Amino acid sequence: MPRKKCIEIVLDVETTGLDYKKERIIEFAAVRLENGVIKDKYETLINPQQHIRKSSMAVHGITEEMVADQPTEEEAMPGIFEFIGDYPIVAHNAIFDYNFLNEASKRLYGKPIENQRIDSQFLFKEVYPEFESHGLENLMNKFGVEFDTRHRAMADTIGLAQAYPKLKKLYEKKYDWQMKQIDNIEYLFERFLRIQQAVQTMQSEIQDLKSIFKLYFDEGGKPVEATTGETLVYQSKQSYSYDFVQIKDILDDIGALPKAVKLNNGFVDRLVNGKSLDDETREKIKAARCDFSETRNIQVVKPDRHNNECNK
Repeated sequence: MPRKKCIEIVLDVETTGLDYKKERIIEFAAVRLENGVIKDKYETLINPQQHIRKSSMAVHGITEEMVADQPTEEEAMPGIFEFIGDYPIVAHNAIFDYNFLNEASKRLYGKPIENQRIDSQFLFKEVYPEFESHGLENLMNKFGVEFDTRHRAMADTIGLAQAYPKLKKLYEKKYDWQMKQIDNIEYLFERFLRIQQAVQTMQSEIQDLKSIFKLYFDEGGKPVEATTGETLVYQSKQSYSYDFVQIKDILDDIGALPKAVKLNNGFVDRLVNGKSLDDETREKIKAARCDFSETRNIQVVKPDRHNNECNK
C-alpha cells in the first residue's frame, strides 16, 4: 500500500517591525515538504510602503532601498497564499509569522487564514527541555544543519526544513509516550508534588551546607577532598558597581553596550501593560519591540484552607 503523502509548508517572514497590526511583511520564504523532503520553494521581497524600523533592519539586513522596486503587499500576497494553500504551516515561534500572514489576509480578503499552525520552537522545548535556549540556531546546531547567520527568510526556512523532520519524529515518539500516561494523571500529579517538595527540601539543605562551608573557611579551614575526587575550596571574587551615565558612551564606542546592559524585558512588559504611562509614551516603547514569543505554563494552585475549613 503506497505511503500517504504528508505535505507541510515550512516558512519564515521578515518584517518592518514587531507589531503585526501596524507593521508589514518585507520578505517571505517557504518550502513545501512532502514526507519530510523539500519538493518546492517560493520566496519574494515585498515593498511594505512604509518605514522599516532600525531594530528590525539590524536583524535581517533588509533596507528600504532593497524593497523599493519590489511588489507591494497587494501584488505579492496572492502568490504567497496560493503556495501555502490549506496545508499546515511550520515556523519557529510560529505565532509571529502566523499573525503577520493572518493580518495580511484580513486586510486583503476580509477573512483570517485557517491553516494548522505548528511551532517548531514548542516542539524543540518539549523534546529538549534541558537546553538553555531554544532559538532556531540552536535547533539547527543540534541536528548538524549548516546555516547563514544573517537571518534572511529563505536561509532560515531551508535550515528549519532540514531540522524539522528529525525533530518531528522525536516529538511524536515523546508525545505517544505522554498520551499513554494520561490515564494515570492523578498518580502523576501526586508524584509531581512529592518530587517538588523533595527538590525544595534539597535546595534548602544545599544553602545550609554552603553556609557551614563558608563558616568553616572563615575560621581558617583548609580545602577538603571527597572520596570521589572533588575538592571543596573557598574563593573570593571582587565586583564593582559602575556609574552608567559615565560609562555608557565608552561601552558604545567599543561595541560592548548590548552585552554590558541587559534590558529587563519583564519589567518593560509590566510597564507597557500597566496604567502609569500615557498613550504616546506607551506607543514609543512598543515601537522598540524586536522579538515576540508566547509562553504557556502549568501552575499548581494551593488549596484555600480558610474556605475548606468553613465548608466542613
